[in-house]
Amino acid sequence: MNDRMPVTRRAIESIKTRIAEGALLPGERLPTERDLAADLGVSRSSMREAIRALTTLGVLSSRHGAGVYVTDLRPGDLLEAFSVLAEVSQGATLIEVLQVRRMLEPAATALAAARADDAQLARLGEILDRIDRGTTMGETVSADLDFHQAIVETTGNATLTAINDGLSSRTMNARVWRGHREAGLTERLRQDHVRIHRALLARDPDAARAAATMHILEVENWLRADLDGGAAGTPPRTP
Repeated sequence: MNDRMPVTRRAIESIKTRIAEGALLPGERLPTERDLAADLGVSRSSMREAIRALTTLGVLSSRHGAGVYVTDLRPGDLLEAFSVLAEVSQGATLIEVLQVRRMLEPAATALAAARADDAQLARLGEILDRIDRGTTMGETVSADLDFHQAIVETTGNATLTAINDGLSSRTMNARVWRGHREAGLTERLRQDHVRIHRALLARDPDAARAAATMHILEVENWLRADLDGGAAGTPPRTP
């Protein structure tokens, strides 16, 4: 390992390597801080910082009085820190977040069309009804987020589900719904969701992919105009 790497960083990478190589398994207790520091040739303070950092990242878990353990390494836990990205991003970075969603979510929606069972499709229909029935902005935004997350969960891919959750922003969704409502354009968003749901019910991956792409483009175009100071919701639909 690079000797010029900061000591704490070197300790972090060493622990990660041991986990990746199977020397430390999910749920396994780490050696004591003293022993691990001596084994890796770092100070106890550096080891303490490394453990703290890996705990924040969801790799390790400190149990009071019992020591430090490797977590179950579930994607949702490991990517939890990633979830702050969409919530705090501004300006051009928000557009980049939506562009990443446009790469991933249509593919996930197509996969959901191929894999969804009747119960999952029924649940999506119930969430869609919640979007329509929402009487407050909070209810509508929550149902919207639930709709998209439920679609990705239907793929059965835990990593994709965790990434999608990290790319979803309650703050941005509220901004989009509020802007469309003020411009009298909420019907666009409603019809987008209906098209996605119909494609899923038809178990048509191509139609599902196209509907999801159109929806994210609608949001992306609106957000570009809003960030540029234009009239909210005025961008034309992309064919």
